[in-house]
Amino acid sequence: MDWLDNRPTPRVDFAWLSGFEFDGTRIPLMDRQRGIRKPAGMNAALAIRTTFTAPNQVPPYNDAIGADGLQRYKYRGSDPQHPENVALRRARDQNLPLIWFVGVAPGLYEPIYPVWVVGDDPTNLEFALALDEGQRFVTPGRVVDEGSRRYVERLTKSRLHQRVFRSQVLLAYEGRCAICKIRHAELLDAAHIIADGQPHGEPVVPNGLSLCKIHHAAFDSSILGIRPDLTLHVRQDILEEVDGWMLKGGIQGVHDTSLAVVPRTRAARPSKDRLEERYASFLATA
Repeated sequence: MDWLDNRPTPRVDFAWLSGFEFDGTRIPLMDRQRGIRKPAGMNAALAIRTTFTAPNQVPPYNDAIGADGLQRYKYRGSDPQHPENVALRRARDQNLPLIWFVGVAPGLYEPIYPVWVVGDDPTNLEFALALDEGQRFVTPGRVVDEGSRRYVERLTKSRLHQRVFRSQVLLAYEGRCAICKIRHAELLDAAHIIADGQPHGEPVVPNGLSLCKIHHAAFDSSILGIRPDLTLHVRQDILEEVDGWMLKGGIQGVHDTSLAVVPRTRAARPSKDRLEERYASFLATA
């Protein structure tokens, strides 16, 4: 995990992960064919993997949060005693941290770590995972009050769902703001067209926009809206306001222009239906 901390790029591929060495021995961190990685000579799993989901498809883990707020990870096959399932169970028994490689593009992965196996459910053929130190103290399957469940689920979404969503959206927009084209990743957000938790608010690329923090805040506060034809609409009172150069060039200046950056693949472009819904909401408050 220290080695991953020093990776040259935020996302990694199989070739780079195959270069890891420990005490002079090469130990690829990912298995190209298997979802659960247990290197030879180890008695417990080291890593798990989830393959890439197409931009307009909901990823399999999105519907795999339990009533306790913890993330679930499916067994390999239907045999609880399959060696890979046994390897994950041993990681749980030994309190060993894992690395989760989640596909964000073909052959490209977002590493999520550390992750712990905290529960095993042979009936539903799945493990319960803790994605945060605090989640390790949650008893899987235990009935908890609504406030506690929402807190645990919020951590799950922050550590996994939103992080993967951000990676996929920024990759689709080639690391640039859709409105002003700024490239600095630290200034970019993956903005939801329809808010997370709302109908049609799934963390999928067509429900996302790569926006710099200024334009994201302007979009979320209904200072500007995006029409279904991808043109921009700045609120009238903002257009009439007199202020500094940032407002004039960064906000007022984009009125009636089109998005400067859109994904190359049609499947990754903003959903017209979602834009229509969000734009109607903008007009109602403008």
